[in-house]
Amino acid sequence: MTTAFFSDERCFWHGGGNYAFTLPVTGLVQPTPGGLPENPETKRRLRNLIEVTGLTRHLSMRGADPATKDDLLRIHPDSYLSAFKAASDAGGGELGLRTPFGAGGYEIAALSAGLAKAAFRAVLTGEARNAYSLSRPPGHHCTADFPNGFCLLNNIAVAIRAAQAEGLVRRVAVIDWDVHHGNGTEAIFYDDPDVLTISLHQERNYPLDTGGVEAQGAGAGKGANLNLPLPPGTGHNGYLYAMERVVLPALDRFQPEAIIVACGFDAAAVDPLGRMLCSAETFRSLTRMAMQAADRLCDGKLTLVHEGGYSEVYVPFCGHAVLEELSGSDITAPDPLAATLAKRQPDARFDAFLRGWIDEAAKTLNL
Repeated sequence: MTTAFFSDERCFWHGGGNYAFTLPVTGLVQPTPGGLPENPETKRRLRNLIEVTGLTRHLSMRGADPATKDDLLRIHPDSYLSAFKAASDAGGGELGLRTPFGAGGYEIAALSAGLAKAAFRAVLTGEARNAYSLSRPPGHHCTADFPNGFCLLNNIAVAIRAAQAEGLVRRVAVIDWDVHHGNGTEAIFYDDPDVLTISLHQERNYPLDTGGVEAQGAGAGKGANLNLPLPPGTGHNGYLYAMERVVLPALDRFQPEAIIVACGFDAAAVDPLGRMLCSAETFRSLTRMAMQAADRLCDGKLTLVHEGGYSEVYVPFCGHAVLEELSGSDITAPDPLAATLAKRQPDARFDAFLRGWIDEAAKTLNL
């Protein structure tokens, strides 16, 4: 079996809204050529890079149908979907916070969710050993009825509920290593004991008021939501220790039947929306650890769904490293910033502080 890679050119055509970085263009905020940080180029250039290096020859390149209305209704109320579709048909608009879209935005978002759904299904049915969905727009900030932080539909939640409805899986673990808290995925599954949500994120980055270690689920889902907020400057060693000390024990305790990763690359050292110090090697190592956990716990059933990451230059190298690891390919794209980022890593004193920080959180999470 191979690694399946799901993408669609139409996802790169999503856009709309007049923004300068994360601010609406109004008053004294002048327009900028790039608009929102969430633009097509980080994702398109990742796909371009794997084509140029030849890594696509070691992947099963696939597309998918959009998520159906029934798929979306398992997560999002009809009132929201109807408002989204109406605005999309009328030429676009904005329904939430930092979620502009143009004409056809509804259909593109449904396609993005459909790619995640198909990737997860391919793994669950044994069509692929593992899978990567290059979804755009992203999804992990979108709650059931509030689009947020560039996210219009919750791609991973749609994929999970579709698979559960088909009887392909019951217990699913979500690992979110995007630099921002996965608040939407958390909210959707907060009281669900069959979906473990784990978010590693920069403390008080985005959203500002969610992601605390004390938020651990509710009702029957108590203990099935884990947050590990990390201080700015956490680097390679800190992220690997967070996986070792919190994520892997949580997975062992939960015993999932499949694992999905909300794969954001905005914890990279050069990302404009994060203040972490990760490198392409960090994401490769995190992927290796997730694969080993999946092999141990759920017959290797691992799916990665693309979330954030806003450096047009560096995201492609991070994504290539992840796909090399997933596929076992010997085709590489050497990291042009590897030497520089190695020198920028925290020193031993800060790493010791980070270990104490993570150990304290682990105790709070009963790990």
